[in-house]
Amino acid sequence: MESFYARLKIELIYAKNYQSIEETRSGIFGYIEIFYNRKIRRSASDGLSSVEFEGTAAMAA
Repeated sequence: MESFYARLKIELIYAKNYQSIEETRSGIFGYIEIFYNRKIRRSASDGLSSVEFEGTAAMAA
């Protein structure tokens, strides 16, 4: 979790100047759902993104 929060702060929070809480929430949601879960590959899931891993696991069940 610490590495996730570090990446979130560096890539999103420090890079933008948010004007409201809602704008911040929307930015964080987009970062997690669009970028992090769909594009970042994880060694714990054999190099698959979270979305790919969940799809593979659902097909195997």
